[in-house]
Amino acid sequence: MNQRDTLETRFLPKDGSPPVRWRISEGLTPYKDAVDLMEAEAEAIASGQADELVWLVEHPPLYTAGTSAKAQDLVAPDRFEVHQTGRGGEYTYHGPGQRVAYVMLDLKRRRQDVRAFVSALEAVIIGTLASMNVTGERREDRVGVWVRRPDKPRLADGSMAEDKIAAIGIRLRKWVSFHGLAMNVDPDLEHFSGIVPCGVRVHGVTSLVDLGLPVPMHEADIRLRDAFESVFGPTRDDRPA
Repeated sequence: MNQRDTLETRFLPKDGSPPVRWRISEGLTPYKDAVDLMEAEAEAIASGQADELVWLVEHPPLYTAGTSAKAQDLVAPDRFEVHQTGRGGEYTYHGPGQRVAYVMLDLKRRRQDVRAFVSALEAVIIGTLASMNVTGERREDRVGVWVRRPDKPRLADGSMAEDKIAAIGIRLRKWVSFHGLAMNVDPDLEHFSGIVPCGVRVHGVTSLVDLGLPVPMHEADIRLRDAFESVFGPTRDDRPA
């Protein structure tokens, strides 16, 4: 992430706001438990009873359906549990080896601009990847972060193949965000075949390991936190209740 990109997408809080709580849960977190906690935290943040929070988890294998999900994009409906969710977007896969970051920020304390907020989350992922010498890119017609694959056959129109390495899906309530981003560190990529990820049929999915980078999850977390702070400001350690 270059300096210009960082400056254009910074989403810093107003003066006097406390650091964002940064929480990491070990093991696999059931999806319903995650949603219940996000709902409670978002309400507490909106009412001023809690500081903002980023919560890092891994889930057991499952599919989630966003508000734009199309039934035909669920290719294998009986493969894993399917969770309907209020976030934006279409179908996504979550599972072990994928770092999910649930981002609960009060945009009233920052900037009430949803599009800019999504761009800021993309900048976090791009910065995380850049720290590992991976070039992540935005696409105007596709949410998320993409990497070019010159090692794969070109597409039918002659363009270079691209794979998605991170997805973004958010929801806002009282201007507090929840849900967030999912970055593929080392998930089972075959599990994505049960859906059309985010409704995109032409391109594939990838991970850090698939790109030849066997990065441990704890190292990816460190780099993710550094990139987050460059865009959203300071964080502080927060332990699960």
